Amino acid sequence: MKTATVKEIKTELKHCSSSELIALILRLSKFKKENKELLTYLLYESSNEDAYISGIKTEVDKLFSEINTSSYYFIKKSVRKILRIVKTYIRYSKKKETEVALLIYFCVQLNKVKPSIKYNTTLQNLYLRQVQLIKKNIATLHEDLQYDYSIELEKLNI
Repeated sequence: MKTATVKEIKTELKHCSSSELIALILRLSKFKKENKELLTYLLYESSNEDAYISGIKTEVDKLFSEINTSSYYFIKKSVRKILRIVKTYIRYSKKKETEVALLIYFCVQLNKVKPSIKYNTTLQNLYLRQVQLIKKNIATLHEDLQYDYSIELEKLNI
């Protein structure tokens, strides 16, 4: 089966009635958890971005508290999983402010992990890549937000 392009799907959806669209969306939501999460964000949480960010921060706190710190292997595995989850939530929002806020929070939490990430090259490199991404995204924001987030970035002791 050849997959249709986004343009083709868009033109086809224009010909559907609202009840057909609802049926298509509900059917789509049954296939993947990510589809359901995206629909949940779009329907319920996109109107209040601050509450969305604080909810994700709470989840990140919980995930960091559950990290097995017995070896760097388990720490790396857990940190990658947390970052993957954070990036998924960032993709739903598509707002640079949300991305910067969540990545800064992730880096702050990563710095708090004991034993320190400074003694592990992989974790240190992962941290530095996120900091570079934060700097790149800060440059695209409004000047006032750039200043605020730059101050938060300085607190990370880079």
